[in-house]
This record gives sequence, C-alpha cells and structure tokens, in this order.
Amino acid sequence: MTFVQLIDCKTSRFDEMDRLMDTWVEQTRGKRTATHAVVGKDRSDASHFIEIVEFPSYEEAMRNSNLPETDKIFRELVALCDEMPTFTDLDVVRDEKMYGATARRFYETVGTRGELPPLDDLFAENYHDHDPSNEQDVIGMDAIRREVEMWRGGFDITFTVEDQICEDDRVCTRWTFNGTHKGEFMGLAATGRKVSMTGSTVFRFNEGGRIAEGWWQYDRLGLMGQLGALDALES
Repeated sequence: MTFVQLIDCKTSRFDEMDRLMDTWVEQTRGKRTATHAVVGKDRSDASHFIEIVEFPSYEEAMRNSNLPETDKIFRELVALCDEMPTFTDLDVVRDEKMYGATARRFYETVGTRGELPPLDDLFAENYHDHDPSNEQDVIGMDAIRREVEMWRGGFDITFTVEDQICEDDRVCTRWTFNGTHKGEFMGLAATGRKVSMTGSTVFRFNEGGRIAEGWWQYDRLGLMGQLGALDALES
C-alpha cells in the first residue's frame, strides 16, 4: 500500500532548510526510496511549512528513514526549526494521480539487474493480463511473475517511458523496449543481438492502488525479425 508522510514544522530559516534538503537529495542519490516530495508554505503564516513525501510502502519509508544520511540530515533539520517538527503517517487508500507513478515503477522493476524484486506492491493477487502473444490470458501474481521472468531471462531489459496518460483507474503508457538477447527466448538461443521494440500498455488499477488488469500491444513481429527468426522466410 502506498504510504505518505507529512512533516509539519515552523522555521524562520527556510532558505537554509531548503539547501539542507538539496544536500540530502544529493547524498542519497540511488539510495532513497521516496517517489515524490512536495513542500508547501502556509499562506497565513510564512514560517509554517509542510512537506509531503510519498513512498511505495511503509516498509520503503522505513528503509529511507534508516539511511545514515537521513539521520544526520534530520538532526540538522531539527536545529533549523523554531520548534520540534511533527510527523503524520498515512496509508493512501485511493489516489488516481499516483497510478501513473506505480505504472512507471513497474517498468523500472522489470529492468532491475539481478534478482527480480517482489511484485506484491505493484500487482493485485488476482491480476489479469491480456497479451496477444499468449494463447490464454495470464491470471494471478505467480503467473505474471513467471511471464516477467521469461522476458528477463531472454534479455537485459531497459524500458523508456515515452508518453503516459492517466484517467480514472486507467493508465496508458507508450514505451520503448531495448535489450540484449542474452538467453533463450521463444525457442531461440541467445544471439547477443541488441534489439529495440515499441509498444503500449493500458493498466487498470484497483481501489488499493495495485495493478488489477493489463492490455498489451507491441511489435512482436519486428522483435523476432531482429533476432533472425524470420530469415528463413525472407530467403
């Protein structure tokens, strides 16, 4: 479940605090787990600020809090406040605007090197996948994980999100797939060839913010051609 933390503080030294947060962002690059942060200033009190920080889950927020850089910056931040800041922890039960970020995180997760991370915070347990390359729809968390592992086993994958449209509980993403054919895929032994493919996916999200259904369209024929699978037909 997506998690949000509200940090409420009063300070007459906001410029110093702002520079401090820039330092934290730089020091935790590649480590921090926050997906979005917004700082607002109270219109009726210029010394009153609220920071809203979004995380994929409470567990990810705790990982972020346990970074040594976070502890050091927090102590310096408290020193800049006129009084002790307060923290409010919120589990997000519905927010359509965050669906796009979750969809992007799926593409990032697929491209992760090494072992595939858990997909529990991305997909509903009864996820229903519609892919024209499969004779039957893929249903369930275990099934979509096997599907993802099949692609990752065949390629070093990188997704680039080219465009994204969010409306109600749907997110449509136009993407480009790049990879190197490193392992067996669709019966083809590894060729070492670099390939590229374009496509689009529509995800439907449930009320808990997880992906409940997906519809895929991509240039599978073009991909197989790049792998040499169509050479015999062309000769």
